[in-house]
Amino acid sequence: MTTQITVRLDDGLVEALDSLVAAGRARSRASVVEDALERHLRRELAARDVALLTGDASGAHDLDALASWAGRQPLPSID
Repeated sequence: MTTQITVRLDDGLVEALDSLVAAGRARSRASVVEDALERHLRRELAARDVALLTGDASGAHDLDALASWAGRQPLPSID
């Protein structure tokens, strides 16, 4: 299932998105935004893991929703 959302982006970012799509380096604007968001969420999860493993959970936020999302992601194929 997907949900359509509306976001406002700087004109320069939209031009960069369009350049990626025009060059065939991305399927669509949405795919670039989705990839960037997933990468950001993985970094957030990794930062939380580091905080938990090092015992410095003072700056950790409640990321239960992110952990739930990460748990639903498919594992890469080993083929």
